Amino acid sequence: MRPRLLDYVRALPEEDLPAYVYDLVALRKHAQAIRAALPAWVEVYYAAKANPDARLLAALRDHVDGFEVASAGELRHVRELFPGTPIAFGGPGKTAADLNYALHAGVQRLHVESVQELHLLATLLGGRTAEILLRVNAPIATGPAPLVMGGVPSPFGLDPGDLDHCLHLIAAQPQIRLCGLHLHLASGMDAPAQLALAGDILAWTSERDLPLSEINIGGGMAVDYNDPDRLFDWRDFGAGLEKILIDHPGTTLRIEPGRSISAYCGSYITRVLDIKRSHGQAFAVLAGGTHHLRTPAARGHDQPFRTIPIDNWPWPWPRPTATGEPVTLVGQLCTPKDVLARDVHIERLRAGDYVAFAMAGAYAWNISHHAFLMHPAPGFHYLDEA
Repeated sequence: MRPRLLDYVRALPEEDLPAYVYDLVALRKHAQAIRAALPAWVEVYYAAKANPDARLLAALRDHVDGFEVASAGELRHVRELFPGTPIAFGGPGKTAADLNYALHAGVQRLHVESVQELHLLATLLGGRTAEILLRVNAPIATGPAPLVMGGVPSPFGLDPGDLDHCLHLIAAQPQIRLCGLHLHLASGMDAPAQLALAGDILAWTSERDLPLSEINIGGGMAVDYNDPDRLFDWRDFGAGLEKILIDHPGTTLRIEPGRSISAYCGSYITRVLDIKRSHGQAFAVLAGGTHHLRTPAARGHDQPFRTIPIDNWPWPWPRPTATGEPVTLVGQLCTPKDVLARDVHIERLRAGDYVAFAMAGAYAWNISHHAFLMHPAPGFHYLDEA
């Protein structure tokens, strides 16, 4: 947490908490470093599903080549914010209304996921054209990964056996232009594993002997919540891609990172309402909870945090305190699953202190179950020196 950000958080009135604070300065620097580490012919599209916050997207706009969306709602949101920005529209289960709106909105690339979707697109074209990538569930082993979407039976993408049929349909429809293939097979991989998978994908696509100018390998660059200082090695990844792409001249490689770009810029700030003990275990009850920050419950990890002492204690009774012991940090929901961090050793934590949960800039507020118990929504703050 940068000193200026820490000062900003300390100054937040308790009635303004819980709140998200997005460090847009840090976000821009991180995105610039990613762009600088990659070869010029690698395009970076930010996956808006990770965090569609308008101020965050605006901070990224000049540091990415475009945005990837996975629904008509995301498409409408991004297109209204940035009318001329390149957009790729992916995701399974697109409806006729989704596809029709994508054609109307001038999506640069449609990721077609099935034979049915290709038929549907062809019927909607009228006098319009569509530039597409076929998403294929290629028979490529991904190795261990937190999320595996390909190389195994999966609802994502075409079965390789359907590829020739799709190529035949496209050849008979001149208004559909096949630009390349989309092969997002796994998420949560470190740089060596991601690089090895990229090499396997490029080798597999080369064997197809198709006139393809673009290959999209998706995102999924690892983010380590257990070790926030362990970042995806973008420099090694970029250097490795440089070597691989020597054998694929004229190919544009596209990646679609989301979490690995924006996770680090966000903090979820809350305050301790109470410290209580149950059967010998200490619990810190916080304002808010997983209905604001669902990430730790969804992924089964402890959200990294730091405590921020607040010395003011306005009440006449002793201040509830935990000292030198493991503490479980929970929210206000009526469920034992409302846990943000479990049995974490804390030197001192008191009712009234603030807690700043780090790495809350992706898949956090936007995936949380906001309406459960109808608690107030958090505030949103933006630290921006620009």
